[in-house]
Amino acid sequence: METWLVYLGAALAGGAVAAVLRLPPLVGFLAAGFLLGFAGVPEVPELEGVAEAGLALMLFTIGLKLDVRRLFRRHVWSPALAHLATFGVVTVLVIAGLAAVGVPFAAPGSWGSFAVAAFALSFSSTVFVVKLLEDRGDEDSLYGRVAIGILLIQDLAAVIFLAVVGGTVPSPWALALFLLVPVVRVARFVWARIARADLEILFGVLMSLGPGYWAFTAVGLKGDLGALVIGVLLAVDPHAEALARSLLRLKDFLLVGFFLAIGLAGVPGPAEIALALALLLLLPVKGILFIVLLRWARLRNRTSALAAVALSNYSEFGMIVVAVGAGHGLIDRHWLVAVSLAVALSFVIGASVGRRDASFASWLADRFPNRAEQVLLPEDRHIVIGDANVLVLGLGRVGIAAFERLVAEPGLRVVGIESDPEVVEKLRGRGVNVIEGDATDLEFWERIRGRHGLEIAVFALPNHEANAAAIRLLQRTPFAGTIGVVTRDEDEAPDWAGIGVDASLSLYAGAGAQLAEQALRHRHA
Repeated sequence: METWLVYLGAALAGGAVAAVLRLPPLVGFLAAGFLLGFAGVPEVPELEGVAEAGLALMLFTIGLKLDVRRLFRRHVWSPALAHLATFGVVTVLVIAGLAAVGVPFAAPGSWGSFAVAAFALSFSSTVFVVKLLEDRGDEDSLYGRVAIGILLIQDLAAVIFLAVVGGTVPSPWALALFLLVPVVRVARFVWARIARADLEILFGVLMSLGPGYWAFTAVGLKGDLGALVIGVLLAVDPHAEALARSLLRLKDFLLVGFFLAIGLAGVPGPAEIALALALLLLLPVKGILFIVLLRWARLRNRTSALAAVALSNYSEFGMIVVAVGAGHGLIDRHWLVAVSLAVALSFVIGASVGRRDASFASWLADRFPNRAEQVLLPEDRHIVIGDANVLVLGLGRVGIAAFERLVAEPGLRVVGIESDPEVVEKLRGRGVNVIEGDATDLEFWERIRGRHGLEIAVFALPNHEANAAAIRLLQRTPFAGTIGVVTRDEDEAPDWAGIGVDASLSLYAGAGAQLAEQALRHRHA
């Protein structure tokens, strides 16, 4: 127990110092791990299990939010695979150059070890990037979806490497994993009947670690991949978003163990520090290559730059690859300490750049020439709203009612915004002036042409969190018009006013008044 208290105290102190320095707490957790290892504090065997559970829960919650159809598109998998190959070749050549000038642990001519190190450094950190996107609220943005898709492809490449090099060939029983589809259906059936806030965490942990992590590990596959797959299978359930929110705090707590474990991997000496610093010089190459390849995949400069900045780091999976390679004699074990330090330092650099919000990415995007609009992917082109002076965001039952009321008002030119393509198609068939777009995506507001003529923005998105996120993003722009929002709770009006909302209407209060009015009319009829 005493050792655990030391670990928790060190993690709290490191996280607090990082917060004071305006860095993400995870940087402080990594530093705490290195300091614990340097001080010789005994390792806690259970820490590895905590770290694995945290990583599994994180990937499970990613899966709960994923729309796989959007991820595995050409503008995701083609730059992902091209980057793995190209950056790998560049890194092999750089490491060979370091070996030629006498850098330790890189014996001249050991091309196998160069290849293992280059492959390990090609990955970006799933944990770091997802945390960065969550902190920004950009998980559902185009660049966020592209970044997560690239991370998933990299993770699959790591799984294949570990299976081939590590000798962990999946057993024939791996085919039985297809039975998880009916298992998840049964779980959803049960969940729909017991869905309660006090049971959601238990349900989520059981699903991620049981049919997810354990089942995949039992047949020789990566357990983290299993947690992700189960999350994806559950993502279609209407309770998926609530489940992800319930697991948020537990996931963040368990990930503390993950970052401490990275720091405890080994105490770096002068040679490892020198090698790690040399490896950091490859990060700008990694980022620029991402921008070039994403532009080649027909994304805008700014979208490409935002994704590239998020992905310009080294990965915890790189440490696993090096550890497996060292265990099979493919690379010197000192590389594990050097790569661990490079991973930690890349997080520090990434956090420092990330806290500047999107300004650095915008500056970077301006260094590349612009291209014609028709060259870009349709979902990344500018949105033209013409001379509209009113936007209604969210065209569900409430949103379409607000839209029709505003259209009837003289002098108002109204455009509706809806994220569901099927709804957009149906409304266009009815003659509604609607554009497909996601108001919770910062890129949406950046892409609008003609927004300076807007006078009113009415938010009728499906839930409180979506409305709040979209309003905050709108307020980052020069918009100075009227903001209205539909809320489900009359008591929320002061909260909305506190973030700059000019008018809020309680959905249920309005419905109750209308019901009473109709009842009175019926009584007097």
